[in-house]
Amino acid sequence: MKLAGKTAIITGGGRDIGAAVATKFASEGANVVINYFASSKSADETAAKIATAGGNAIAVQGDLNKQDDVLALVSKAIDTFGGVDILVNNAGGLIARKTVAEMELEHWEAVMALNLTSTFMMTKACLKHMKSGTIVNLASQAGRDGGGPGAVAYATSKGAVMTMTRALAKELGPDIRVNALCPGMIDTDFHNIHTPDAGRRGFEANAPLKRQGHVDDAANLVLFLACEDSAFITGTNIDINGGMLFS
Repeated sequence: MKLAGKTAIITGGGRDIGAAVATKFASEGANVVINYFASSKSADETAAKIATAGGNAIAVQGDLNKQDDVLALVSKAIDTFGGVDILVNNAGGLIARKTVAEMELEHWEAVMALNLTSTFMMTKACLKHMKSGTIVNLASQAGRDGGGPGAVAYATSKGAVMTMTRALAKELGPDIRVNALCPGMIDTDFHNIHTPDAGRRGFEANAPLKRQGHVDDAANLVLFLACEDSAFITGTNIDINGGMLFS
């Protein structure tokens, strides 16, 4: 039980990677706070699945672009479980593919708020209650290579998350470790919505591991970074992409 007695907040935990992380953490003994924005059904189902298996989980709706919702989420975790030991900043998205030439300022600001500002606000809110622990951010392969067509805003925001991860590791050590994942092609709704099927088949053909990633592949890495197995690792941005990009 690598997370026995720990309390973890997982943003965007209602589906895909977030839900897999919540389930994985609970199986390792953590109390889990599953934040969601719109995925209420899947968030409730994940919490119920954890409870059926004997774990502790609650689902909490919140728009992490709003300061009041951020503070309410953290307060709910404190009130329910007595503290916060682990923060997984998983909420984020591309919103839409737009070139710079066609991009409105509002789109740029929305992507930055969703991926970067929410990470800042959640981190700041949790730090008031964390004397020690771990923070795991979800960056992206796009932060390494600039992403696909129409992903300038998304790639820029994720590159900023990578830099924030390094800076926070310096600022918060030695008591709090901060690391990030840089996922590539993981089989999630993100790619169901934003990546053509031909692109996914091309990835499978060209990747050294000849498959897309599974949400459990990402969840296993988040667990490693959140627990004491990675006790001498901080400030890293770890690639998880089946070998399509070596950094």
